[in-house]
Amino acid sequence: MTNNDILKKLRVALHLRNDQIVEIIQLVNFKVTIAELGAFFRREDHPNYKPCGDQILRNFLNGLIIHLRGPIEGSNNEEYKENLDI
Repeated sequence: MTNNDILKKLRVALHLRNDQIVEIIQLVNFKVTIAELGAFFRREDHPNYKPCGDQILRNFLNGLIIHLRGPIEGSNNEEYKENLDI
């Protein structure tokens, strides 16, 4: 199973849109565009297919933790804390 497959399966399982995935990745101060993300979801034989690297998947998973659980206590992720309406 490739990183692309993992990213696809998580997107489907969590009912995420591409713009939501970009926002989740931005929670860990990593930048990825919607167009770049679309290349990860293409079939391998498509000319615009791009393999998803370990760094992108790792940052998505770390951002997903923040998105689902909230920021770690004592974390410097103030931007995410401000967006929480708690």
